[in-house]
Amino acid sequence: MNPIRLGVLGLGAVAQAVHLPLITKRRDLFDLVAVADVSPGLTAEVADRFAVPRRFTAVEDLLDGADLDGLLIASGGSHLGAVVAAFDRGVPVLCEKPLAVTHAELDELEAHLPAGVAHPLLLGYMKQYDPAVTAAAELLAELGDIREIEVTVLHPTGPSQLDIARVRTGHADVPAAVAGTLAAEDDRLRRQALGDVDRDTGRVYAGCLLSSLSHDFSLLRLFVGAPESIELADIWRVPTPGQRRDIGKDAEALGSLPPSIRVAGRLPGGVRTTMAWHYLPDYPLYRETVRIVHGTGSLELVFPSPYLMHAPTRLTVTSLAGDRVHETVTSSVREAFEIQLESFVAMLRDGFVPHSDLASGRADVTTAQQVMARYGLTNGVEFGGEVGALQRGGLAIQPVREGVA
Repeated sequence: MNPIRLGVLGLGAVAQAVHLPLITKRRDLFDLVAVADVSPGLTAEVADRFAVPRRFTAVEDLLDGADLDGLLIASGGSHLGAVVAAFDRGVPVLCEKPLAVTHAELDELEAHLPAGVAHPLLLGYMKQYDPAVTAAAELLAELGDIREIEVTVLHPTGPSQLDIARVRTGHADVPAAVAGTLAAEDDRLRRQALGDVDRDTGRVYAGCLLSSLSHDFSLLRLFVGAPESIELADIWRVPTPGQRRDIGKDAEALGSLPPSIRVAGRLPGGVRTTMAWHYLPDYPLYRETVRIVHGTGSLELVFPSPYLMHAPTRLTVTSLAGDRVHETVTSSVREAFEIQLESFVAMLRDGFVPHSDLASGRADVTTAQQVMARYGLTNGVEFGGEVGALQRGGLAIQPVREGVA
C-alpha cells in the first residue's frame, strides 16, 4: 500500500522535536511531501534538514501546491482557519490542540465538514494513545466504583524541556503584515471568549487551560466523561525568590509570571475530579501525575516530558490481594505520538474512530470556559463574551465521553 502523502503546517518546537522525526522515520506510512510556516527562514531550514521537496509560507499555498492525502497542523494559536482550508479541499486533518478557542469558531467549522467523510479530523491529544493510558482505560472499564480522578502537573519552563531537542525558534523574518494579522485575530478571539480582558488573562485561558491542562481534560473524557460541572476554580501567582531559570518564550505564551491553577468538578456517574497545574521555573523535570481512586484500590499514571520520545509513562495499579497490598507497574517504550500517527493513517484507510474529534474539541472549550466562569464568579470578575454568557446563564453544560476504540 502506498504511503500517505502528508503535509505539515507549523514548524515550531513540537514539529521539530517530535512530529517530523517520527514522520520521516515511518517511511512505510508517510511520504512527507511539503511543509509550511509563516517564517520563510524557518521553513527553508527545516525543509532542508528533513529533505522535504516543497515548502510554503501559507496554508492555502500548501494545500493548492501539493497533492496531499492528509495534513498535520502544528501551528500556534487557534487552528480554525487552517482546518477549514483543508476541509474545503477535502483533505483530512490531524490537528494539534487547541482545535479552536471559542464555540463560535467551532460552529463555523461544523459548517465546513466535508460531505461523505465519516472521520475527517483526529484531534491530537497524544496521551490518549499512550500504552499506559490504554491499559488504564481497559482496567477502568471493568470497575464500577470510581471515586475520584486527581491530576497534578508540575511544569518547568518550555525552553528547559526543549534543550535536548535542539530545536530552532525565534526567527524574526515573519512579514509584518502576517504578524499583524495573527495578532489581531488573537485579540478578536480573546474578546469573543472573555470580553474586554487583558492579554495575560487571555493567555491563562488559551495557553494554560486550552494548550496544557487540556491534555488532562482529554483523559477525563476518555476515562469517565467530560466535567458536568466545575465547583471550584482558583488561579493565583506566587513569585519565586532567587529564580534561576529565565522563562523566556513562556512569558509570551503564559504571561510574565505564569500562574498556578486549581480546579475541582463533578464528572458523570458521581465521580469527582481535582486538577492542579503549577508553573515552576526551577523545577528540575516536567512531571504529570493522574491518580484514579476506586473502591478497591487505585491506578496512578506518571507522565514524563512530552519531548522525551520513547520515555515510558508508568502505570501503577494498587490493590488488595488477601491481606497484602499488591502493586503492579506497567510501562512501554512505544511512543504515544507515533501511535497517534498510526491511528491517523488507520482513520484515513480503515475508518478508525479517533479518540478525540470536533465534539471533543468543543467539550474542552466548554470545560475551559467553565473554569474561567467559576473563577470569575468566585472572585468578583465579570467576564464578557462566551464566558460572560456562562456566568449569566448558570454554568449549564452537556457531558461528552469518548471510548477506547
